Amino acid sequence: MRQPLFIIFFILFSSLKINAQVSGKFYSIKRVSDGDTVVIQDESDNQYKIRFIGIDAPESRNVGNRKQVQVFGSEAKTHLKKLLFNKKIRLEFDVQKIDRYGRTLAYVYLENGVFLNQYLLAKGYARIATFPPNIKYVEDFRKSEEKARRNKLGMWMYY
Repeated sequence: MRQPLFIIFFILFSSLKINAQVSGKFYSIKRVSDGDTVVIQDESDNQYKIRFIGIDAPESRNVGNRKQVQVFGSEAKTHLKKLLFNKKIRLEFDVQKIDRYGRTLAYVYLENGVFLNQYLLAKGYARIATFPPNIKYVEDFRKSEEKARRNKLGMWMYY
């Protein structure tokens, strides 16, 4: 009798944990900051900066002495803007939810189910950038980037 109760408890706990990690809400895009960062707005007009987990797009603007404009940065930002025009996104979280700059870290999905983090890698608009503990999709990301490199897609046409 104890084992069936344990199994039921485990299933309930697992589903609660999964639901806490995935937002079922869709958010409007306020603006695209870069090829891997957007600002969303919730129903209360609160704004949040969302940094896509597992990827790094080339810089599209200078940020002090820290970051300089990079080759293909403008193209990556423009492509993301086009993808997100009049669209909403859903967020999925990993272990760490906020980075040291106060940005929310997330895997990002369009309403039609397109997984944007992986899509940007697959099309050559970003490179893999893994920062443990957020490594849920690292193998999928690695394969997507390798394929884009092999096919000289996006920024990989320059390398």
